Amino acid sequence: MNKVLFYILLLALLNIEIALSQYKRPREMGIEIGIFKPGKWNAITDVYGVEVGHETIIQGNNVRTGVTIIKPHDGNIFDDKVMAAVHVTNGFGKALGFTQINELGTIETPIALTNTLNVFLVANAIVDYMISNNKNIRSVNPVVGETNDGGLNDIQGRHVKKKHVLSALKKANNGPVKEGSVGAGTGTRALGFKGGIGTSSRVLPQENGSYTVGVLVQTNFGGSLIINGAPIGRELKKSPFSSSIPYDHEEGSCMIVIATDAPLSNRNLRRMGKRAELAFGKVGAFSSNGSGDYVIIFSTHKTITEDKLSFTRKELKNSNMNALFLATVEATEEAIINSLFAAESISSKYGSMESIPKDQVIPILNKYKSLNWNKELYPWKK
Repeated sequence: MNKVLFYILLLALLNIEIALSQYKRPREMGIEIGIFKPGKWNAITDVYGVEVGHETIIQGNNVRTGVTIIKPHDGNIFDDKVMAAVHVTNGFGKALGFTQINELGTIETPIALTNTLNVFLVANAIVDYMISNNKNIRSVNPVVGETNDGGLNDIQGRHVKKKHVLSALKKANNGPVKEGSVGAGTGTRALGFKGGIGTSSRVLPQENGSYTVGVLVQTNFGGSLIINGAPIGRELKKSPFSSSIPYDHEEGSCMIVIATDAPLSNRNLRRMGKRAELAFGKVGAFSSNGSGDYVIIFSTHKTITEDKLSFTRKELKNSNMNALFLATVEATEEAIINSLFAAESISSKYGSMESIPKDQVIPILNKYKSLNWNKELYPWKK
């Protein structure tokens, strides 16, 4: 009996591995966003030192939630804070720690993403984690963002516990990032389809500093999906504000975390963060009344010199920000699309949400000549 069980489990694991190996990201399907090239992983972890970890919680027919952790670096972030800023597009949210970031211009804990009613339990776990690694702490600013997964998850149960947060922190690594219905994206919905976690990156040309911009999103918002200009939502009859279209999930939120290794002050980081709004519009979102749309952005660039009274820091000129602005728009747009294409259909006793039908989307993209742009257009950089 034990042998039979062993072979069943082995077969299940093999099937999972095969499924993962067969998954293609949108870029591999010919959906190429923008003009700058992505990094090695096309993920936020292409910014050196950044780590991501997930804990996914699926239990019975009612729990579909989780937590996602982003570490700016693998050291003691309380002792080695990073420059940061926050931008708010629509402030219908319960995020924690944002006012101190904008006041002081730094982040001093890992960033956590979760569901709306779990913000405070997750923040408590982050505080415990920070105290365990810094015995003299008397004040610490946990940074926690959220979207509401109550359409698919027993959100009142607040199922994300301290053990889940600690597990995500432990799992955080700097390699490829799992996308879709994982971690904080387990129970989310976006643009009429199953949403989730998505990530992307851009590396600037040498003449622009060779800096990297990485983005991670938690998508849970409404709108009518557009990909490279093609009206996917309209073609698939998945758009709001139409009695003939069965889609009424206009409300929701989007958390956007941006990392860069460019030497920036919190002022110019905030300016970069504002550009993520443009990507939000490019995919067909409109920041509804009940949408909490936030951007957390940080720089991993190290201080050059420091003494007891001051530090000297290299900083890009305002006139050299344009390439970073464009990279932010491109990586955010692609991260959102990646979240949709990686997400799997999920159902619970509260409802269900189907994944984006790729077999229908690709012909629409062909119809609007929105595939393989980089093969058909004059090359941007040879």
